[in-house]
Formats: sequence, C-alpha cells, structure tokens
Amino acid sequence: MAFALHSHPADAHKYSETRSGINRLNPSTSSIRVLIIDPQNVVRAGLRLFLEQQPDMEVVAETADGSEALSLIETFNPDVLICDIQTSEMSGFEITRRAQATQWKGNVLIFTSFEDDIYINAFLKSGASGYLLKTASDAEIVHAVRSVHQKKSVVDPAVLHKVVAQASIPVLPPERLSEREAEILTLVARGLTNKSIALDLNISDRTVQGHLARIFEKLHATSRTDAVMRGIAGGLIHPPQNTRGESDFYEI
Repeated sequence: MAFALHSHPADAHKYSETRSGINRLNPSTSSIRVLIIDPQNVVRAGLRLFLEQQPDMEVVAETADGSEALSLIETFNPDVLICDIQTSEMSGFEITRRAQATQWKGNVLIFTSFEDDIYINAFLKSGASGYLLKTASDAEIVHAVRSVHQKKSVVDPAVLHKVVAQASIPVLPPERLSEREAEILTLVARGLTNKSIALDLNISDRTVQGHLARIFEKLHATSRTDAVMRGIAGGLIHPPQNTRGESDFYEI
C-alpha cells in the first residue's frame, strides 16, 4: 500500500489513499504538475519529498500501476511524467506511447536503473523526452523535470554514448541534410523549442515544423532526441556542448 499523508481538507497538499495504492494531490495551475509512476514506494516518496520543496512544482498524483497511470493522466493532465521502465501492467515506454496517442500534451522523463542497449533503443523509439538514471542527484532530477517541461530532452551522461550508438543504426542510411535543416537540427540539439528556433531564424513556427518533418524522414527518426543523436552519429551536426559540468546530464 502506498504511503499516504492525511491532512485538513483546506490544505493544498493533502493526499488520499486508495485501494490501488494511488496518492492524489489537489492540483494548482501555477506549477509544473508532475505524475510519478514507479513500482517502489520508497522511490515515489523520495521523489515527492524533494519535488514538492520546489516553488514551481507539485506532484498531482503517484502510482505503481501503468494502467492506472493512463487514467491519472486523463484525470489530472500532468505536465511531466516521471516514469520507471518497469511498472505493473505495462512498460514505461508503452505508457509513453499510449499517452502521446491521446490529446495529452505533456512530456515524459524515463527514470530508471537500466542502462542496457535494448532499453536505450526503446527510449529512442518511444517519444519520451528524457532518460535519467536513478543515480542522479536530487538537483539533477529537479533540473531534468524543468528541462523536459520546457520541451527539451535530457540524457544521462552514463548512457549518452549508448544513445548515440543506437541512433547511428538506421534501417536505411540517412539522407544528407540541407544547410537549413542542419541549422535547425543544431538548434534543436542546443535545446531550443520550435518557437525559439523560429524567432532565432526569423521564420514561422509552421516552417520549422515542416523542416523538422523532413529531417525526421531523412534520418528515419521517431523523436527530437532520436533525430539529434542520429545527426551526431552520422556527422551531420556537432554534439551540443555540456555547459553544466562533466557529471551532469546533457540537454537536447
């Protein structure tokens, strides 16, 4: 049974415990709304503890169950999912795919202990925005949540080389990018959103989207992270500089 913290109904941070072990939090509209999906009670409790200490974050719900997670996404419309690969009922990657097949517009941070190539490959194909190992510090996790919420991708440095290696094995060889496409992919690699890229290049959002669609097609990519890693692996763009220190994750 999941940990439950009971308080007065007027308290904005009250939890209720259900038979399925789901904790729900009264949401507000001014914070980054986080849903935690992890099979371990202690991990969920630890994440909740330091995330709720952040002035711009709140945990709207938590669960160990993948099927329940999809229902909670519909109910609470979180901005960010922090999701382990292994949950009951379905994998974190399946949760990601199913959630993104709906009207939900949030982003997924995979939070796991696994570094295997098979999981890295599944991450690249899933559309999740970040891959962070459970060895990450509290500060790194908080920063990753903010980055994912800003439509950036984050990759733990311990698996970065595997991400690049997996991205370098397309089914078909990638086509060469045009100068403009390479420029846009480079800006994506620096963590810029479509809107920021449009402002930087003095073009419309729709034009950026069109270029990205062609980039995805040429590189046989399934996500922004996948496209960037394939571009780096193929020598089409240079890898982004990590400005936060060698031990920190890479933003894309």
